[in-house]
Amino acid sequence: MEYYGYGRVIRGVGGLFSVWMLDRNAELLRKLDPMGADTAMPLDGMLVCARGRGHLRQKGSLLAGDLVRVSYNDSSFSQLNGTVTPSADGTAIVIEEICPRSCALIRPPMANLNVLFVTVAAASPDPVLQTVDKLICIAEHNGIEPVVVVTKSDLDPTYAEELVALYKKAGFEAFCQGAGRDSEELGAYIASSLDGKVAAFSGASGVGKSTLLNRLFPELALETGEISRRIERGKNTTRRTELFRLSQEPDSGFLADTPGFTMLDFERFDFFEREDLPATFREFTPYIGSCRYTKCSHTKEQGCAIIEAVERGEIAHSRHQSFVELFEVLKKKTRW
Repeated sequence: MEYYGYGRVIRGVGGLFSVWMLDRNAELLRKLDPMGADTAMPLDGMLVCARGRGHLRQKGSLLAGDLVRVSYNDSSFSQLNGTVTPSADGTAIVIEEICPRSCALIRPPMANLNVLFVTVAAASPDPVLQTVDKLICIAEHNGIEPVVVVTKSDLDPTYAEELVALYKKAGFEAFCQGAGRDSEELGAYIASSLDGKVAAFSGASGVGKSTLLNRLFPELALETGEISRRIERGKNTTRRTELFRLSQEPDSGFLADTPGFTMLDFERFDFFEREDLPATFREFTPYIGSCRYTKCSHTKEQGCAIIEAVERGEIAHSRHQSFVELFEVLKKKTRW
């Protein structure tokens, strides 16, 4: 007998993909397959191995985070005393097609990221706000919700609170984390906001992402630690993007364990064009269209509504400075 279902790709190695099949009770499945969502299939809610059909076998065609349609048959699983077990090698389990993506990122290679936690340390290392703002711009352009997390707040509590206030004023969720500070507020946000979504943590090396993840997801730290030990034995020298479920609920969210969001070179990579830049600074929105000149660059012109808002303290100076720096980089970018 032939079956089908929908699932999310959580990792891929050598042409074999791990897919978490959606449960029939998942709201996401009802959106993807409204006509068949009530028809139970043997592998619903299970982790399976699968291979891509046709062009989906090509490297890079399937990404972690992809929602996919999967077909299989009776040889794809076994049953014993009512318990269904998927075949370990993915026998006859085939990824037929990729559902439309909300976004696809260059690095790390992944699709359908919904939330990006942008981490920055209050000190040690000193925060580089331009890097934070670049990550936020990339997220905004791709329809990903940025959430700012200030780590190591115990090293400079005053500055940590200033950073949180800065990004909250710009319109983002922002949280403080540090030694002796519980993660209840951030944990509550994750628990209430990530159902059915994919999230990832980003930030420069040394900002305390691992410490934060260990505190938030102790069970996840064990799994990622096991992966690291496998890598150290030389079986795989390149870290891959992998998703982990955040709960056992049908609409569980996923957390991406990634090599890191480090690709911030706006000259070599096509994140977006200069014309797209103002839209990636959400606090600029109320002022766009109110400048003296219709082709205002918002960098230095007299009568610029955004510059005037900066002077009044309505927009943070550091955010406008990041905008100007990115504008200059994108202005020099060669179009092919």
